[in-house]
Amino acid sequence: MSTLEAVMTTQEVANRMNELFKQFKWDQVQEELFADDAESIEPAHSPGLKSVKGKDAIKKKGADFNAIVEEFHGGWVGDPVIGGNHIAFAMGIDATYKGMGRQNMEEIAVYEVKNGKIVKEQFFY
Repeated sequence: MSTLEAVMTTQEVANRMNELFKQFKWDQVQEELFADDAESIEPAHSPGLKSVKGKDAIKKKGADFNAIVEEFHGGWVGDPVIGGNHIAFAMGIDATYKGMGRQNMEEIAVYEVKNGKIVKEQFFY
């Protein structure tokens, strides 16, 4: 009997991400699917969010983002597009932010998968 765990394919990772994103379970995506040494890359013009490396730093970045949201009015996530070991999602959020008022933000998020885990996420907005 094999003691090796089955490694998820990029398609399986995309399917699981899509399922969790549609339920707004961002934290669970990070916990289940991110590699411990994953990196998260923000655009140079990002208004406060910085690029980080490591699952714990990515979780903290998510918590920091949630802390600036005064009120969540809605959001959406498109279906994943897969190319090789990359997954792309179009997504948007309508929220009121501390000190910035209500804003709609739309972005493309691209994820790189290696050995069944997300090793990089990069945001374009």
